[in-house]
Amino acid sequence: MSDYLVIVESPAKAKTIGKYLGKKYVVKASMGHVRDLPKSQMGVSVEENYEPRYITIRGKGPVLKELKTAAKKAKRIYLAADPDREGEAIAWHLAHSLNIDEHSDCRVVFNEITKTAIKDAFKHPRPINMDLVDAQQARRILDRLVGYNISPLLWKKVKKGLSAGRVQSVAVKLITDREKEIQSFEPEEYWSIEGNFKLKDEMFEAKYYGVNGKKQNLANEEDVQAVLKQMKGKSFQVTNVTRRTST
Repeated sequence: MSDYLVIVESPAKAKTIGKYLGKKYVVKASMGHVRDLPKSQMGVSVEENYEPRYITIRGKGPVLKELKTAAKKAKRIYLAADPDREGEAIAWHLAHSLNIDEHSDCRVVFNEITKTAIKDAFKHPRPINMDLVDAQQARRILDRLVGYNISPLLWKKVKKGLSAGRVQSVAVKLITDREKEIQSFEPEEYWSIEGNFKLKDEMFEAKYYGVNGKKQNLANEEDVQAVLKQMKGKSFQVTNVTRRTST
């Protein structure tokens, strides 16, 4: 009987980590997720507070059987999936499949595959972080609720085989909202007056703003001609200079 069973995601990591931990540890790989929502149906009960229904992923039966056999021989089990939401969810699914208490110190995380990092991680095991698990579940469930309801509509209206998810659906909403704004836009006529001036040897451009610091909108040619008539024969004075760098 081995003292400790460690479950990681990939076989490559399992081999390397096994060398670092020594003979008392048996390191196995789950090959990613072992449970997921069924592909053939929604897998989420909206009537029961959006409760997900998980099943063993097709083809993962032998992997799960091997892990269960190894778990029976171990005195203690560590779940060392990747340190992110997906990895936390994989650890949670493994805990359910192998009858491990998710509140026990069964979870080990490390950010690098070095002997020092691995050894230190196993000194600080912790319970499964259910906040991360719930975040992953919420994303997965939302994918189903959106995708399984909208994708059939795409097949009917656009093209067979297309799929929609939480990201694409929001993007489409933004595009359609913007298109509605464009179609409902009513153009308004406006004019501007710009002039070229010379101060000593420096040429610069200036744009008419208004009178006495009050902005004046030029809605048509008549407004422009009225201002030009007032400017005719007048001298101009620079009262303020603002320099800006534009890219």
